[in-house]
Amino acid sequence: MPSPSGPAGPRILVVEDAEAIRVAVETALGSAGFTVRALADGTNLEAELSRFRPDLIVLDVMLPGRDGFALLRVIRRRCRAGVVMLTARDGVEDRLRGLGDGADDYVVKPFVLAELVARVAAVLRRTGRTRPAVEVGDLVVDIEAGMALHGGTPVELTATEWKLLSYLAGHRDRVVSKTQILTAVWGYEDYDPNLVEVNVSTLRKKLEAHGPRVVHTVRGQGYVLRGGRP
Repeated sequence: MPSPSGPAGPRILVVEDAEAIRVAVETALGSAGFTVRALADGTNLEAELSRFRPDLIVLDVMLPGRDGFALLRVIRRRCRAGVVMLTARDGVEDRLRGLGDGADDYVVKPFVLAELVARVAAVLRRTGRTRPAVEVGDLVVDIEAGMALHGGTPVELTATEWKLLSYLAGHRDRVVSKTQILTAVWGYEDYDPNLVEVNVSTLRKKLEAHGPRVVHTVRGQGYVLRGGRP
């Protein structure tokens, strides 16, 4: 089964039963420009492999029902997606078992989110499934290079503006709410939503200095990165 990257970038499926870890990983990967879906266990894994067609799977070992090693065997029968395993077990035998069964990398809990994101990106590069550049009209968002070009001109962005643009690029053509943006870019959702409005406005001005509008407001819903009309 092929595993192509869609226009929003590489697709990452997270399978993790601990909600706090699952949400944190999903948010960190989304902020890095990946398209992410998450499952709490392996019940619907086969269906997601067919529907979502992930480029990489972040797979916990200690899951209810079928554990990560059993799911890894299912994944390897069904697709060639990269697999990064998560586990609280740090024994060499467990790591060797996962790698021997076809995992591409193994991360021991507790871990730093930035390291996990880097390992995911590294596996995608090794497996040839990375698609770091997202193109929207004349705008090019190069996730790997950490730069944006609009009309062929580099756009100078702050770290926060880059995170905001990367998140919108990772969800190209899909409307995202202010709450989703707050959680992904600032790490919490109970903050003044005007913060999003101010930063989107600033980002727009910088982008529109070099080309037409690509960040659109969808009234009552949020924002979308899209060429042409919203």
